[in-house]
Amino acid sequence: MTAATDADRPKEPVIQVRGLAKRFGPRTLFRDVSFDVRRGEIFVILGGSGCGKSTLLKLLIGLLEPTAGQIDVLGEDWAKLQDKARRSLLQRIGVMWQSGALLGSFNLAENVEIPIEAHTALPPEARALISRAKLGLVGLRDAAGLLPAEISGGMLKRAGIARAMALDPEILFLDEPSAGLDPITSAGLDKLIVSLARETGTTFVVVTHELQSILAIGDRCIMLDKEAQGMIAEGDPRKLRDESEHPTVRAFFRREAM
Repeated sequence: MTAATDADRPKEPVIQVRGLAKRFGPRTLFRDVSFDVRRGEIFVILGGSGCGKSTLLKLLIGLLEPTAGQIDVLGEDWAKLQDKARRSLLQRIGVMWQSGALLGSFNLAENVEIPIEAHTALPPEARALISRAKLGLVGLRDAAGLLPAEISGGMLKRAGIARAMALDPEILFLDEPSAGLDPITSAGLDKLIVSLARETGTTFVVVTHELQSILAIGDRCIMLDKEAQGMIAEGDPRKLRDESEHPTVRAFFRREAM
């Protein structure tokens, strides 16, 4: 029996969720949700419409407070953080929203500079260099001077990722990155996400219901279900597709009507 190598050992969790529940008034969206996200992996949150994927994302980044349970991100419990500590943790994560959320009056380079200017004391020349480097990472170096209205939907998503990476976050959250994209553009974005994760070591947490993207990028995933009001599956998405006996999980991965 040989000793396990470092590659064989699970990496330490950068996110730990225990007993999480969220209600809006009398309506329970989900309850008793528990999982870990490991450093350097691409972790996918999936499920059908209305199951709570986007709400879970907002809980993970501190935009919403849970009804019950605990969320630790990079060793910090969101519920215990005061303003200064909360701002410090927010600087260690990045978020790309579904729309890209770029400012239309700023060109791409200026958009990427926004968080650098807000959270560092770097001079304009240094901010510009970092901005162009981040755009280069996502294949948009030559588009730095263009306005959001002058580029395609796929380029908007890439620019959103570049801005989310401006401060070299340890965890990058992506909200429906493939939404609204054609299959070829979506496949290219999937390849970019995998490449960035492997090359930079950044942990990715991706919210999506796009099956092809889930199978292309996901190291591990959890599946939420509206009817069950919580998690119904966790693991390698390819194994869930091939081996799960849960009828809803099987239907999702095999595109079968229930």
